[in-house]
Amino acid sequence: MDTIQLSAQVREKMGKKNKSLRREGFIPGVLYGRKIVSQPIKVNRKDFEKVFKEARESTLIDLSVDDQEKVKVLIHETQRDPITERYIHIDFYQVRKGEKIIAKVALDFVGESPAVKNQDGVLIKDYEELEIKCFPKDLIHDIKIDLSKLKNLEDVIRIKDIDIPKEIEIVADEENAVVTVAHPRTAEEIEKLEGEVEEKVEGVEVEKEKEKEEESKEGKEEGGK
Repeated sequence: MDTIQLSAQVREKMGKKNKSLRREGFIPGVLYGRKIVSQPIKVNRKDFEKVFKEARESTLIDLSVDDQEKVKVLIHETQRDPITERYIHIDFYQVRKGEKIIAKVALDFVGESPAVKNQDGVLIKDYEELEIKCFPKDLIHDIKIDLSKLKNLEDVIRIKDIDIPKEIEIVADEENAVVTVAHPRTAEEIEKLEGEVEEKVEGVEVEKEKEKEEESKEGKEEGGK
């Protein structure tokens, strides 16, 4: 994989002023790490979204801030607006050579469970990603979970069952379930789930209307200045 590059700028707007920064097409963030002074930065929204789609939180990125020397970073944490789902803040962790790091790695569920296919079992995923600890050179982009091992109802794949390189440590209890095949849902359970989904959809629509009203109000206030 080619080295992933991302450019950033020193951020001068703080606090409530970050709203105007986001309207300008930037995402506020911070660059931090062990034994370095934290630095507020901003990244272009479109550039970041393109990089994050490829790198996620488990790939090293060459980050350049203005005219400073490039540094190796991980996208350590992202915050998103619960309504628009746009990124509103990014934490970049600067990696130091020779130091173990903790990174989030996505789980890639492959294959098909015979218990789901032949016995109408319900696949329950307890994790979509896991935290791993390793040296930067040993980072992996994802962890494969073979669903074909789930042959019967109530079969479980636990963290201790995952095949990973010996250089990598999973930061979680090895007895924790990663994915399970449960018994098929009853008609009553399905009806209850459908009702909960409808309630959530209605709630999201109400929040969206509130957000539109707030944006309209902000626009009028700025226009009157």
